[in-house]
Amino acid sequence: MQPTLTPRVKICCIASVDEAALAIECGASALGLVSHMPSGPGVVSDERIREIAATVPPAIGTFLLTSRQRVADIIAQQRFCRTNTIQICDHLTTGTHRDLKDALPGVALVQVVHVTGPDSVEEAVQVAPHVDAILLDSGNRKLAVKELGGTGRTHDWALSRAIRERIGVPLFLAGGLTPENVGQAIVGVSPFGLDVCSGVRTDGELDAAKLKRFFSAVRNAGGQ
Repeated sequence: MQPTLTPRVKICCIASVDEAALAIECGASALGLVSHMPSGPGVVSDERIREIAATVPPAIGTFLLTSRQRVADIIAQQRFCRTNTIQICDHLTTGTHRDLKDALPGVALVQVVHVTGPDSVEEAVQVAPHVDAILLDSGNRKLAVKELGGTGRTHDWALSRAIRERIGVPLFLAGGLTPENVGQAIVGVSPFGLDVCSGVRTDGELDAAKLKRFFSAVRNAGGQ
């Protein structure tokens, strides 16, 4: 079925004020700011995240990607970085999503679910009522060195579609998206939003030409 709405686009792994400005100029609705991770690209310091977030217009989502698992630690990190959204890349071990919401009113919560198999569908269904959105990615937190994102791999989009059809909150699709495959992803999953990092970069740097191709492919697939 052809989607009727053009998905919003989040450009992840933003490393500088200039990259943030370029992403917004090209049409990004949100920016991903990656704090400490056990693996993967795009990590910057909390000080840099705070600097970048302060320059972004309020209408643009600023996502703090955190690997922290204790609610108290996530609260402290967000209060320093001052983003308007928290992307929880692992599962919480101490405290709940409700605790986060109570402590940080007005800050959106996005829970990452790593799509590794059918169990991921149930995981997403269980957590969805407690957050503002679900983001599906291709990592694996069960590895010896956790993969919490930025793998550059796609996953089984049929599972992503199944999750989208069973949850009542917006769904972002991440994992190996490029200008060449994003149209297929939109038609196959019909996500609320898309999340891309390596697919719009060359040698680690945000590539304006790839960004423009990506947004063009998104608009074409969205029927607008």
